[in-house]
Amino acid sequence: MKLALKSIIATASFIAMGVASAAPANVSVGGSIDGFTLVGGTGTLTFDRSLVTAINTGQIKLSEAAPATAVLKTTATGRYQNTEGNRPTFTAPITGLAVSGGNVTDAYTAGGANMTVEGVIDGEDNLASSGGSLSVTNIHADLATKRVYVDIVGGNGVGSLTNFYLWDFATITGDTTVRAGTLTNTLSGLTIAGGIGGTAFNTFAQSLGLLAPGISALEGITNYGSIVSTIEVTAVPEPSSVALMLTGLGVAGFMARRRKAA
Repeated sequence: MKLALKSIIATASFIAMGVASAAPANVSVGGSIDGFTLVGGTGTLTFDRSLVTAINTGQIKLSEAAPATAVLKTTATGRYQNTEGNRPTFTAPITGLAVSGGNVTDAYTAGGANMTVEGVIDGEDNLASSGGSLSVTNIHADLATKRVYVDIVGGNGVGSLTNFYLWDFATITGDTTVRAGTLTNTLSGLTIAGGIGGTAFNTFAQSLGLLAPGISALEGITNYGSIVSTIEVTAVPEPSSVALMLTGLGVAGFMARRRKAA
């Protein structure tokens, strides 16, 4: 019986060690993991056609939330352009990654997008909204579960929500294996978490004070957009390489002193 108990304990310990070793390790910009250093990078969110249509319907105004930057092209009437290559984009710096088994499992960025809408525009009621605001920042993309979490500050009583489950994404393409160089990958097919009427949908609607036409426009969004990440990684020099370099510097210094003495 004692032998069996020892075996069970040993097995449990082995399993626990395996789980611990498989857990993702976090690395911030400037930090190193698995022989590589995370230099930096960006994540760029590009709005989809149906999202831009809804934003224009509600007469919602966009702006960047620092340190993210935005490219916002408008028409002569002040509406956001809604053609390929001209839709709103927000580019945020990558602040860190989670890595497991040599692969990126999570990516984190700072900053994001602000949305504001007035209930009365040019002296007339906005039929799509009674007024509100929504800030979506600090995106956390979980590549394993295909979920996107954000920090939210919403108007109309929503307040601040941290690590809020906002979107799902359909596919990921590109390079997620950690190596020296530039890694580029794309998360496509962003859809609202929980679908129409879910917590994320209702948070959007409440924050922006959407009325029936605005809610109808929000329901018509089939794709919120895509996120393209560009990650810069360098290799950490092997200890033998560092030792060789230091030896070389030492020899060079010694030779310089000899020449000076001569």
